[in-house]
Amino acid sequence: MRARQLEVFTAVMRVGTVTGAAEVLNISQPALSQILLHCEDDLGFKLFAREKGRLRPTAEALEIYPEAERLFSGLEGLRRKTQDLRLGRAGLVRVAASVPPAMSVLPEILAGYRARYPDVLLRSHVAPIATLIAMLRAGDAALALAMDDKAPPDIDVERLGATTFCCLLPETHPLAARETVSFADLADQTLISYRAATRPRDELDKAAQRQGRAFSAQLEIEVSISAVGFVQAGLGIAVVDALLPWGQFDGVTTRPLHDGPALPLSLLTLSGKALSRAEEGMRDEIRKFSKMRLPSLP
Repeated sequence: MRARQLEVFTAVMRVGTVTGAAEVLNISQPALSQILLHCEDDLGFKLFAREKGRLRPTAEALEIYPEAERLFSGLEGLRRKTQDLRLGRAGLVRVAASVPPAMSVLPEILAGYRARYPDVLLRSHVAPIATLIAMLRAGDAALALAMDDKAPPDIDVERLGATTFCCLLPETHPLAARETVSFADLADQTLISYRAATRPRDELDKAAQRQGRAFSAQLEIEVSISAVGFVQAGLGIAVVDALLPWGQFDGVTTRPLHDGPALPLSLLTLSGKALSRAEEGMRDEIRKFSKMRLPSLP
């Protein structure tokens, strides 16, 4: 399957119609259909059956689609990179992060990097850790900041430091009068926190168990930033990471979680992939910031 055939095949699989795929690729329907026919001739089997104006993928098409999608993603990454080179940019650094570091440490890191490398193009992404790993594998990011230190074997993990947990609560809540809030204080409260089977939730569960307590959230969240609106609406107290700059939000305040666990902040890179000089500079800036500003893991 040639590159153009691969592009057409994945477009049709994604959209489901010749018309839609042709619009996405900005080519005519006859041209796209011709490419599909040549592709089927080269392969020796049909990729689509036409049913009521739509294309139904054959069993063979469904079999090869995951690999075709992976190859096409790599091709798109190559095109982006060659375009960057063609535009004569001094360099391009793609850095990704989960929400808490993206809203807290990353802005200062990028500001420090920009002062040293003013001509390098920076591209940032915000995503959950599973997506961060996929982006590293696809070449859509060279470095990623995540609040975890566990990753698949093909991802290198460098621990940068740690953060703690805090309780996010309405300013008028009785617990706001305390310097810290304990797991015992939370026993009769409606809690907002991370869903089960996530690293933050696992750490909270283990910390509560060590104190003879059970930790149970009545409203589960995927990312900590989503807790703000729920707390402002009076839905409960949120137990979230202390890394996010919670002070910028109106109507809420934070108190440290007494004897709460630590949560690692890590730098993720793809194993075996050499970094460019511009990317190495970003890694150096991340390390410098972490050494100066982040507490160490216990």
